[in-house]
Amino acid sequence: MPTTLDRQISATRATKTPLNRSQITGFWGAWAGWTLDGMDSFIYALVLAPALTELLPRSGYEATPANIGLAGSILFALFLVGWGLSFIWGPLADRFGRTKVLAATIFTFAIFTGLAATAHNVWELGIYRFCAGVGIGGEWALAGTYVAEAWPEDRRKMGAGYLQTGYYAGFFLAAALNYTIGAAFGWRAMFLVGLFPVVVSIMVLLRVKETDKWERAETAQPHVKHESSLKAIFNAQYRKRTIVAAVLLTVAIIGLWAGAVYEPSAVVQLATKAGMDKHDAARMASIATGLLSIGTIVGCLALPPMAEKIGRRKTLAVYFVGMAASIALAFGWAFYLPNGLVPFIALLVVLGFFGGNFALFSLWLPEQFETRVRATAFAFCTSVGRFFGAIVNFGIGAMVLNMKTLGVPIAITAVAFLIGLAVIPLAPETKGQELPN
Repeated sequence: MPTTLDRQISATRATKTPLNRSQITGFWGAWAGWTLDGMDSFIYALVLAPALTELLPRSGYEATPANIGLAGSILFALFLVGWGLSFIWGPLADRFGRTKVLAATIFTFAIFTGLAATAHNVWELGIYRFCAGVGIGGEWALAGTYVAEAWPEDRRKMGAGYLQTGYYAGFFLAAALNYTIGAAFGWRAMFLVGLFPVVVSIMVLLRVKETDKWERAETAQPHVKHESSLKAIFNAQYRKRTIVAAVLLTVAIIGLWAGAVYEPSAVVQLATKAGMDKHDAARMASIATGLLSIGTIVGCLALPPMAEKIGRRKTLAVYFVGMAASIALAFGWAFYLPNGLVPFIALLVVLGFFGGNFALFSLWLPEQFETRVRATAFAFCTSVGRFFGAIVNFGIGAMVLNMKTLGVPIAITAVAFLIGLAVIPLAPETKGQELPN
């Protein structure tokens, strides 16, 4: 028979630490920023074809499918380079605090997304997307760092999963906007909607309290206050885990972004082959994106309990295997079927679920670094992946141009996840450990 003490301990474990008003407001500010970040990122994928169809002739190039594919890859690569340069936000956040710098990232990507609506040629669009990428790239690192530090220990793991759903809710929001505003008013209106995050950045700046962990670190370690946090993540203590985390994030970014960015174009091609007109094919791409987003949100929510049960490394391995299989089957098999639209979209839902692997990094990266370098490490590791992602996207664009097909080049990116599986054992297992101070 359980004793009174046993029952008290059981009840304590079953009751989560309540969140205070500041923690709730801060989470919703970070989540809204991450949602609008995802919306902004995927707007480009959805309006790629109509935007380049209009802008390429104005830039002196014929708007052929091959040129649209190549120009789209180059512009997305520039966007990823902007993402890569976003590592600058990490040291700023470790030096000046999480909330102010988080607001600055949101403000940056919102302004330059809105300016993309004014582009007269592909060069202007590329510059605006590059600058928006710098802002977007910093938001994830700072939002993830904020939630990890602000939420109590018994809630922060699920908080990482909840936070990551925002990015894919943004995909869903972008799809809904494309289905309505984009279909009615065109691609420029879609970019103008991207100005809305300015409101969120103001809210974050004015209403969200700085994390106690960062404030304590500032006062408790005056001797390291001015030490370079970027240099610190490559000292003997952190060098290995910094490199391994950067490699794993590179794998995740290459695989998911290759599939997600080209997904609307693939669906449009399959829908057209199935007999749909241009308007209906665009709407089908929006529906497919919404289903992909729902699958990813479910994957994000399923991940933290799995990571707590079987550990961080095994969970990432499961998700990487799922990503490799779904990308290879969707783009290497279903894309080439005579009636491949339905099986392709079904596989997109599976791909979306395993694309929830990004939630693990929101949970796992903060556990590997102490407070004074946490934002820098998070920003650096995500930025490295984006640089390599840019290089891979140049390669994909060249392959699409030379092979005259979209499916095989994307399917080949599944190999990246096999490389990731070999690297996972080198990462530290932090299951059951508290967030370091």
